[in-house]
Amino acid sequence: MPELTRRRALTAAAAIAATAGTQALVAPGAAAADHRHGGSLEPFDEVYKGRRIQGRPSDDMGGMAGMGGGHHHQHGTGYAVFVDGVELHVMRNADGSWISVVSHYDPVPTPRAAARAAVDELQGAALLPFPAN
Repeated sequence: MPELTRRRALTAAAAIAATAGTQALVAPGAAAADHRHGGSLEPFDEVYKGRRIQGRPSDDMGGMAGMGGGHHHQHGTGYAVFVDGVELHVMRNADGSWISVVSHYDPVPTPRAAARAAVDELQGAALLPFPAN
């Protein structure tokens, strides 16, 4: 059996790291593909840092239909998100990540994470209704 050398140990570590990195890149895309082909996003309703954040499929708006005080445009996502009753416009990227009008350059994995990122970015300020055109 060959002796373990520093070179062999580093080569093995690099191979393991490369394999883990490849799996991390493949997994999110696979999850996004599953969602696009029949998977569903779960509704949420919670208080995050003192702000009420809510989200649910837009086809099942229930009592939330009047909460935003205007029309609801989900940019084809089929999902609506609210911060303190005001609609937070969210969009889904091609890779399955989500962005909002508040944190447009910081993609996150779910609409809930988009709502939390918006609350963080707002730093206590009120979310104002976004004019629809």
